[in-house]
Amino acid sequence: MRQEWSTEDLIGSWTLVGDDWRRVGNKTGATRLGFGLLLRFFEIEARFPDRPEELPAVAVAYMAEQVKVDPGFLSEYRWSGRTIEYHRAQVRDAFGFREFSRSDEDKLAAWLAGAGGSAGGEGADRGPAPRAWQGEHLVPPCRSGRGPP
Repeated sequence: MRQEWSTEDLIGSWTLVGDDWRRVGNKTGATRLGFGLLLRFFEIEARFPDRPEELPAVAVAYMAEQVKVDPGFLSEYRWSGRTIEYHRAQVRDAFGFREFSRSDEDKLAAWLAGAGGSAGGEGADRGPAPRAWQGEHLVPPCRSGRGPP
């Protein structure tokens, strides 16, 4: 995650919009700030931050201003445990994602073993083929209309 953001990019990428407000509405303090940051980070990176240091300081300050929580409260947000797991599930649901399952693994393996992985075919070098399979089977469209994250 880049750490430097222009004002225009910050507003375009880190502003809570539409249903985001419903999702943060029932949260307070550190959980409100942390959840808002997880939500926007996930849309930008298509993953969750591993630790708070990955979050750009300017984005933390901007999010804190939006949700009316002191940015210092981020230090109270728990990066392991039930709360963040629940928040991650809510964020995945917001974007139409779900955790990769054993069934998904079996389907991908079958695809790689079949036409997608045949010699000389698109998957022969294991380059673009798995990404094509992901795009077709796993990656939902980005809600901002900018394409997949």
